[in-house]
Amino acid sequence: MTDRLILLDSNICIYILQNASGPEVAQLSNRNKEDVAVSVISYAEVMLGLTRAPSDQLWAAEQLFMRAGVRNFTSEAAHIYATLPFRRNSFDRLIAAHALSLGAAIATNNPRDFADIPGLVTEDWTIWPA
Repeated sequence: MTDRLILLDSNICIYILQNASGPEVAQLSNRNKEDVAVSVISYAEVMLGLTRAPSDQLWAAEQLFMRAGVRNFTSEAAHIYATLPFRRNSFDRLIAAHALSLGAAIATNNPRDFADIPGLVTEDWTIWPA
């Protein structure tokens, strides 16, 4: 475990919300609150998916986002985004640029989505922590 900031990818947020006893929750529990954050891009993706969700699911999502903290996308992140390999309709590129601008790693269930981005560190949080 490092002191590097970890940005939660949208898919990890969804896993945490769907599986309260999964490895993603264990990974989150093993981190200091200030070492974990959510990009406003992931926040938007998750909230879009919850537009018709019951109030208890919305409450759980808000608790997760309060725990992790939502980071705003900055002009520095936008400049980095402009340099990344292009993929149509890919929020992953925005999240990657955000992580790079913060010097953060990304917790994801699919590191391959980010494999072509130089300098980006990913962690697969679907694996139980050691």
